[in-house]
Amino acid sequence: MLTCSRQIQSLRNLRDYVNETLCDENQLELDAFRISERILVRGEEPCGIFFCLHGPRAVKFTAIWETDRNTVLFYDCNGERYQKTQLIDAPCLKRAA
Repeated sequence: MLTCSRQIQSLRNLRDYVNETLCDENQLELDAFRISERILVRGEEPCGIFFCLHGPRAVKFTAIWETDRNTVLFYDCNGERYQKTQLIDAPCLKRAA
């Protein structure tokens, strides 16, 4: 599994990074497929974002940004993790929630 670090300063940059990484890994054309997201909540506090790239033939590729550890975890269509990115400066999730 690949581990790297990245400086992300806004939610827009995070969305773009997740989309680019999922497309690159799965050899998809950037912005050719829809990506959805859902804010994850623990108790009443937001704790992350679940991203899902809806690829060809109903294949789904996912990523989760977990704010506790400030990491983004990337998963292939079989649910196997293939990359972990440690964020250096993470955006504020509470403003988006």
